[in-house]
Amino acid sequence: MTERELLLRAAGLAGDWLEGLDERPVVPPVDARALRRALGGPLPEAGEAPEAVIERLAAGAEPGLAATPGPRFFGFVTGGSLPAALAADWLTAAWDQNGLSFSPFAAANVAEEVAAEWALDLLGLPAGASVGFVTGGSMANATCLAAARGEVLRRAGWDVEADGLVGAPPIRVVAGEEAHITVFAALRLLGLGAARVVRVAADGQGSMRGDALRRALGGSSGPTIVCAQAGNVNTGAFDPIDEIADLCGADATWLHVDGAFGLWAAASPATRPLVRGFERADSWAVDAHKWLNVPYDSGLAITAHPAAHRAVTGMAAAYLPDGGADRSGYDWTPEASRRARGFAVWAALRSLGREGVADLVERACALARRAAGGLADEPGVEVLNDVVLNQVLVRFHGPAGPDATTRAVVEDVQRGGVCWLGGTVWHEMAAMRLSVSSWRTTEADVDLAVEAILRARRGAAAPA
Repeated sequence: MTERELLLRAAGLAGDWLEGLDERPVVPPVDARALRRALGGPLPEAGEAPEAVIERLAAGAEPGLAATPGPRFFGFVTGGSLPAALAADWLTAAWDQNGLSFSPFAAANVAEEVAAEWALDLLGLPAGASVGFVTGGSMANATCLAAARGEVLRRAGWDVEADGLVGAPPIRVVAGEEAHITVFAALRLLGLGAARVVRVAADGQGSMRGDALRRALGGSSGPTIVCAQAGNVNTGAFDPIDEIADLCGADATWLHVDGAFGLWAAASPATRPLVRGFERADSWAVDAHKWLNVPYDSGLAITAHPAAHRAVTGMAAAYLPDGGADRSGYDWTPEASRRARGFAVWAALRSLGREGVADLVERACALARRAAGGLADEPGVEVLNDVVLNQVLVRFHGPAGPDATTRAVVEDVQRGGVCWLGGTVWHEMAAMRLSVSSWRTTEADVDLAVEAILRARRGAAAPA
């Protein structure tokens, strides 16, 4: 089999998988031992033919694959890959370009440059902001907060990139009590300590309270990083950014926004008011593999201070080519060898256009409201959040009590395979979280999901 024939066979297997999404359970029951038998065993002494390897991989992995590209996967705020983005990702793998530097990888870096310009425009962020194409929101938060750490210390007279943290002025980090876990993971990586964060009280929807932030900041000075949020992972709520930005006006303070999915609200006139004022921040983290619907391994680390960004991520070595005035990825990400992530982002944005991105956001929000309405009409079902975006947070009541009933409903729905959604804990209460993010999802898909959820709820509420 030639290389072309092998790739066409892989494309055929991928096409079969995508065409069968509607018929398969969203997350099938998994026999871990069977998967290990199919994919495991001793490493062969002699290699196998590539076509046999691909056939074995497809057959062995299929029983353990979640239908995440499908229309009824409502977990992790993740959408399925757009056709153009998926095809571009295949080309990216075939081209095998490194996003490292303009020379010799000119096309990869120009695609990132253009995609970055388009993203900044859509998100309403400063045109001169720096953009690093990283793995996702976790690394975007880490990269932005590393730039923040360096800049607030530089303003205090300390060069952390050269001298490290030992002996440096202490940095105060302030975040809402509903900040996402990846913010704290980033702070651990950066040596700033998750446990040292000053936690600011939030309101009933998870938005940071401005009055509580004012008290937390007090009148004290010194290097400070404030972490705000655009889109609470449970409720979709937004922090009051204008008030927060006013309180962060001091030169010693850096305001970072974790906007993994919520920042895409800027792309729609209908939801843009939710992000009004977020352009006043110093940095922003956003995922492309969430609401933009590109394949996994795609996030954007954006800062309004390119020099601070470059100081922490920039690389230089005698063997690295100097791109001159042209963009080189090694200036903006903490990785050297990496896939050229800009191609898929470029393709997604080009295929959707401004109107398409807005429609993607608006449809997901409308479908979330539809799901919330269908669930709220049922006795014993409580929608816990104001559905301002694409998140629906639900609690179920029954004879076993709401926590046990809610967990039972979530587990039953997950086993049923019609859709997949996650359980969570909200204000010490068990809850179900439904996130609508995929371009494939239709009203019919939402209605099927609502029926499955209500069926599970009635079963959980039935007398034993």
